[in-house]
Order: sequence, then structure tokens, then C-alpha cells
Amino acid sequence: MKIVILDGYCLNPGDLSWDGFKELGDCVIYDYTDASEVLQRAKDADVLITNKTVISGDMIRNLPRLKYIGVLATGYNVVDIAAAADCNITVTNIPAYGTDSVAQMTFAHILNILHRIDHYTQENQEGKWQKEGNFCYWDTPLMELAGKKIGIVGMGNTGKAVGRIAKAFGMIVYAYTSGDISSLPSGTIKANLEVLFKECDIVTLHCPLTPDTQGFINKKLLNLMKPTAILINTARGQLINEADLAEALNNNVLYAAGVDVLSTEPPTNDNPLLHARNCFITPHIAWATLEARKRLMKQAENNLKAFLNGNYLNKVN
Repeated sequence: MKIVILDGYCLNPGDLSWDGFKELGDCVIYDYTDASEVLQRAKDADVLITNKTVISGDMIRNLPRLKYIGVLATGYNVVDIAAAADCNITVTNIPAYGTDSVAQMTFAHILNILHRIDHYTQENQEGKWQKEGNFCYWDTPLMELAGKKIGIVGMGNTGKAVGRIAKAFGMIVYAYTSGDISSLPSGTIKANLEVLFKECDIVTLHCPLTPDTQGFINKKLLNLMKPTAILINTARGQLINEADLAEALNNNVLYAAGVDVLSTEPPTNDNPLLHARNCFITPHIAWATLEARKRLMKQAENNLKAFLNGNYLNKVN
């Protein structure tokens, strides 16, 4: 059996092992694969493993040996799963491997905005504290979380983890979710989007990208936010209309935004968020802690082992 890993570098830049896959068949590993290279590299594959390399319906229909596609992520929109089903090809994903890491990054962004550690470190390296002549100084707003309202959009595994952390900080937790209120953690306030954006001091996104949610964070919702409010996105970049968010930040409609994801990755130079006021951007690394990547690797191996044994784990089509 031939296994082809199309873009293994992000998961494993050298600090993990592919041995689990190598034990299952003849395994060929590519760091990256351009769209123009997929068919040539995958032509003899029984198994394809992808992270962000797109596997289209046309590609699938031109790979007659292919039996299995494993996605090294939770989102599987890079694969035409309908075409895969038509061709009797199993597609799997990796759910929940990064819950704690993404929740942690959510609060890393929040705490960075509230306390600006890097800003003050840089200023002090340049002598600002020494020149102040006082035992302390600050030139950004400083806020504490206790008593603040946080609105969580999407209450899956990550949303619930964020809610637990928020409660530990003494925050009041609002949630926008399709689930019944009985499914929410005790003390969580279920709200519609308008109420959540209007009432909350911090809004954080943890919902999937669907046709209904693409670009749904737009001018209408942003204009409901407090001028002191913060928006966090560690979910999917396409959830946000980036031009609307940049305009809102630049016009003081809200105070700040922290995002780990953008609509196009890597971003184009003209992405309006790159130079928006108080927009703090990390390069899609919330998922990438060593611990989360180890869990992802092990689950990807287990998904494939189950398939080879005639069973299914995390099948999405």
C-alpha cells in the first residue's frame, strides 16, 4: 500500500516522527505540494494525507487507486467530500485535538491586548521607564477581566473550554449557539448575536465556517459593539468581513481585535487588517503547540489503522 503525505511540514517541521505511518505502508512525505503537482505525486497512492493542500473532485476522479484521504486538521473543506463519497473513498478528520491550545491562545490574545507585555518590554529596552522618573508608567488602557462580559460564538469543545477559563477569571459568560440552553455549562447566558455583540466586553469566535457564517461578522454586528470592546478570532478567517473590521477599528467603533486566522493565508500585502489600529495578528499558530501536534499525529495514525482494519474513526463523508 502506498501512502502519500502531501504537505507534512506544518504538522511536523522535524520535532515529531512519521514512523507510525511508515509502519503501515510505503510512505512518501512531501513538505509542500503545489496544486499542479498533486496528480503526479498522488497517481499511485492508495492513501493521501493532506493538511491544507486542496483535493478537488476532478483530482479525485483521476486517482483510480485512491481509497482513503486523511485530513490533518479538524476542518475538511480542502477535500471535495461529495466526490470522494461518489468514488467510495473514505475521508477522515481530526476533531478536538487542539481544544486546550486554541483556548489558551484565545486568552493569550485577550491578555496581550489588556496588558501589552511586548509593547512595554520594547519601550523599556529603549529606555522609556528610565526616562519616566517614576516607579511605574503606562500609556495604554489597562483592564482586568473579573466582572467583564465575554460572548462566545459557538459552544463546541473549544467554546466550552474558553468559557471555563473565563469563569476562572471571574467573567460573565454569554453564548451564541444552536444548542439548547440545557446543553450549556451552568451559569452561561444564552443570547442572540445582536444582544451578545451589544452587551459583551469581549466577543470570541469558535464556530465552524459554513455558507451561513462566511463573512457574518460585518459592519452591522461590529457597530453594535462598545468602543471599549475586543473581538477575538481563533476559528476561521473567513468568518470576518476584514474590510469592515479594519474600518471599525480605525474609526474607534471597537477598541481592539486579536486574530490568529485571516481570510487568505499567508495574507496578501493589501489585507486591511495588517495595518488596522489595535489589530494584533498571529500567524495561525493556536493549534500548533507541541502537545496538540502530538495528539493530531497519533489520531491521524489511528484513523488510518482503523480504516485498514475495516473500521471507521472520524469519518466525515
